[in-house]
Amino acid sequence: YNAARLYAKELVLFYKKRVGLRRKPFLISGSFLDAFVLDFQYKETVDQKSSWKEISKDLFSNKPMNRLLCGDVGFGKTEIAIRAAFVVSFCSQTTLVLAPTTILATQLFNCFKERLSSYGVSVGLALRKNKHKNNPITKTINKKIDVLVGTHFILKNPSLLKSCSLFIVDEEHRFGVKDKEAVFKHNPSVDYLSLSATPIPRTMQMALVDIKNVSMLQSPPFSRKPIISQLSYYDFDLVVKVLFEE
Repeated sequence: YNAARLYAKELVLFYKKRVGLRRKPFLISGSFLDAFVLDFQYKETVDQKSSWKEISKDLFSNKPMNRLLCGDVGFGKTEIAIRAAFVVSFCSQTTLVLAPTTILATQLFNCFKERLSSYGVSVGLALRKNKHKNNPITKTINKKIDVLVGTHFILKNPSLLKSCSLFIVDEEHRFGVKDKEAVFKHNPSVDYLSLSATPIPRTMQMALVDIKNVSMLQSPPFSRKPIISQLSYYDFDLVVKVLFEE
């Protein structure tokens, strides 16, 4: 109980310190950024446009961003995060992307790399199993990797957290406060973007009282099939059928 109270007090101080902090705006050629956005292979939704407008406004200001991007699975949160990382990379700064599982981190790495590599942005993957292989964390600290995707493993390196300018948390509801906001302790002026389909009540409360800004993705992409949920009694044949369909 006392430890929780002490950490809550620390968090209040971190947020209080951030209120008065300023940093250099991220400046990028409008035509270059427009070309990157138009290179998106899918049709952009209305909500993606408005969300990106809000996030780019944050990046172009001199105040550190603290924003929640909320949208259902498949509504385009990752693309918006990639655009933010692109802007930061263009300004020779580093982005860290935190994912809750190895599988999701690998998927994000592939998405970021596919979208950014043709523009000269280097993307790395830091997992516990490859911590000794080419040392992506050291490369990121030395500015040889622009965007580093990883799991909890990346939170254990204070130098790495200090070196980043943008911190993106995917599936933020799957992290504890101590993990997903550890970056504030080492890097108070970092730009912070959290992504979630189902944000926890604390995150929603912070958005409602303007501690966090919130952007909403409510319109599904063109031709997206709806998620179908059903409750059934145990039926082995049904299990086999569903597995084979997947």
